[in-house]
Amino acid sequence: MNTEKKLKVLFLCTGNSCRSQMAEGWALHLKGDQIEPCSAGISPHGVNRRAVLAMAEKGIDISNHTSDHVDDFQDVDFDYVVTVCDHAREHCPVFPGKAAMIHRSFPDPPWLARKASSDEEALPHYRKVRDQIREFVEGMPENLSQPE
Repeated sequence: MNTEKKLKVLFLCTGNSCRSQMAEGWALHLKGDQIEPCSAGISPHGVNRRAVLAMAEKGIDISNHTSDHVDDFQDVDFDYVVTVCDHAREHCPVFPGKAAMIHRSFPDPPWLARKASSDEEALPHYRKVRDQIREFVEGMPENLSQPE
């Protein structure tokens, strides 16, 4: 049994709808024995349906995730706060305690797919970002101390 303390990691983006949700899902799936992940947004607006579809293709169910506001986590003593978009980095509140602020920007799938008229046209954008986020999460926790 692993008696080491899990790292508490908050993945933060603007809407807590896509990138941070994917990161939380990957962290639970790939690193659940090492990392206790959460996700939040500066201005949450619900979990993105296409993000749910893209993650489901890899066997990860994020359909029951909630879209939470970063202020809901002000009292949590995180080890790391990982901003996954530039807007979140610029507007991230200060977290008291020891939380190290890490920035890893990923493209915004809804913006990339803004001209798509169907899931079939949109999902390749979601898959690409999903796979980029997976690569980042697979390297955790070691890559949390490395510059972007």
